[in-house]
Amino acid sequence: MDLGLKDRVYVVTGATRGLGNAAARELVADGAKVVVTGRDDKRVADAAAELGPNAVGVAVDNADPEVATRLITAAREAFGGFDGVLVSVGGPPPGLVADTTDEQWQSAFESVFMGAVRLARAAAAELEAGGVIGFVLSASVHEPIAGLTISNGLRPGLAGFAKSLSDELGPRGVRVVGLLPSRIDTDRVRELDALSADPAATRAAIESRIPLRRYGTPEEFGRTAAFLLSPAASYLTGLMIPVDGGMRHGF
Repeated sequence: MDLGLKDRVYVVTGATRGLGNAAARELVADGAKVVVTGRDDKRVADAAAELGPNAVGVAVDNADPEVATRLITAAREAFGGFDGVLVSVGGPPPGLVADTTDEQWQSAFESVFMGAVRLARAAAAELEAGGVIGFVLSASVHEPIAGLTISNGLRPGLAGFAKSLSDELGPRGVRVVGLLPSRIDTDRVRELDALSADPAATRAAIESRIPLRRYGTPEEFGRTAAFLLSPAASYLTGLMIPVDGGMRHGF
């Protein structure tokens, strides 16, 4: 099936590795052009180079209030258009309620929450009918994940924001979607597993609760993201799509 992505232009944040990178790869593979971002100049340049001529990199911190305008301008200058954005942000540091400080909460709020809100607002002001705003969130939107207190607090709030935005933008033909990954086999997930005393046993126990009995691959997540951002998903909006091998259904 042709997803209709050829020559469409997207901004993908947090795209130097992990889920953001997987989404950017699949978008480019299907003919889209992407602006990829991250905090580290070299990683951003390397990621864009690996994606080829249909990608440019911009090193930014999502907590910067000027980032949204800068990225949309970069998309228009590099590729002559702007059709959507996928907001993916690295997870806040792990920790229990008693272990997390005000400073950690404030820092995560600015980068994870307000950074996403600002970029979505800026995109909403620029997008025409057929445009799309996507959020990479987490399974914690529905069920808290042990040891990820800050993420558990912020991701559900962003899901609520996304649903409100979908109602506001729907009459203009602009869609808003969210992806809720669970155990996708990225560096981040392996780092979380490694916090346990026995990472292999932890992984096996989690896999036993997933109906497909395995972690997902970044490519599987990326393909889901590419579809949701594409014109092929033109009648889907306001949805939070679990990408979890059936894990939520299994619970």
